[in-house]
Amino acid sequence: MKIVHTADWHLGRSLYGRRRYEEFAAFLEWLAECLAQQRADVLLVTGDVFDSSTPSHRAQALYYRFLFRVRETGCRHVVVTGGNHDSPSFLDAPRELLRHMNVHVVGAAAGDPRDEVLVLADGSGAAALIVCAVPYLRDRDVRTVAPGESPDDKQRKLVEGIARHYAAVCREARQRRDALERPVPIVATGHLFAAGGRTVEGDGVRELYVGSLARVGADAFPACIDYLALGHLHVPQTVAGRSDIRYSGSPLPIGFGEAGQEKSVLLVDFDGLRPAVTPVAVPCFQELVRLQGGLRDILARIAALKSARSRAWLEILCDDGAAAGELAARLQAAVSDSCLEILRIRNPGAVEGALARQADGETLERLDVHEVFRRCLDAFEVPAERRPELLDTYGRTLTALYEEDPRAE
Repeated sequence: MKIVHTADWHLGRSLYGRRRYEEFAAFLEWLAECLAQQRADVLLVTGDVFDSSTPSHRAQALYYRFLFRVRETGCRHVVVTGGNHDSPSFLDAPRELLRHMNVHVVGAAAGDPRDEVLVLADGSGAAALIVCAVPYLRDRDVRTVAPGESPDDKQRKLVEGIARHYAAVCREARQRRDALERPVPIVATGHLFAAGGRTVEGDGVRELYVGSLARVGADAFPACIDYLALGHLHVPQTVAGRSDIRYSGSPLPIGFGEAGQEKSVLLVDFDGLRPAVTPVAVPCFQELVRLQGGLRDILARIAALKSARSRAWLEILCDDGAAAGELAARLQAAVSDSCLEILRIRNPGAVEGALARQADGETLERLDVHEVFRRCLDAFEVPAERRPELLDTYGRTLTALYEEDPRAE
């Protein structure tokens, strides 16, 4: 069985107000061609199909057109699991219809582990792969709240709940494999933050209660899993040095922090129960370039990009203390007769932080939401003994806001 593993498409995401539908369409067309060229049997999409729980009509059209296009590639099965950006009810709504196209969707954790176990057939109709289709596990899916819990207690219970969920689903998968005439591989999916996982600045991975505290160790996953296909982190990587536990990474650079990073999907080829994993590089459909330094150096690099007839989108971080209006005018003049487009200009040297600085060069823009809250606690002189509870409540409030599903009944 040949599997293509991808995740974190974030269809509908914009970059500093610039729509990216052409990039998404180009990637999905390339992915369909990749499935055909690799003669893939299964496509795994492990979360964050969309960037929002209420995706635009255009983003939805890209998704459904692609699923229809997969039928022409020879790929027999598509498995889609929900991520923390996705609306579970939105993904699940058409799943009975999609099932007739061999598109299997699990948008939210199921009450019965059997509903997350799929037995996929090969071209002859024989069972060839078992998929534990585990979506993003929300706090409420795996943990009960008890009075008087400390933040450490909540973290421990959350990780334990995730491990219990995988154990229950994998137990069902083993039972189904034992009932078959021959052993077949067991593949599991997940959308979570694995312990030791790497991120990059500006990659859009939200450091929330589940995202930052519940860093799940490799020992949480049952040994019967022959390959674990993960989503959530945008940097392609293995987990705990194991080639059978992998993040495919996002196929497009989500922000300028990922500019220049090689993107890929993963080809997983099973020889018996052993997976051979090969990254397949995704082409760059829109170049992103971050220019940082003094104005003179930035203008020189813009000139070089113009000479190369680049069509890049630019993020410019100018260290000079020029006035914002003057800086913007000079930079726009520099790109006016080219295909370059400036999406963002930052001038840290000219911007005063909204909060009191605690280190040289620090501004409000560089602080994450958790650090801003900690600064507020400092400003109001909140006693140290009260801070853990307030920080925990604040983190869970953020999670509730980001996980809100306006389509749920």
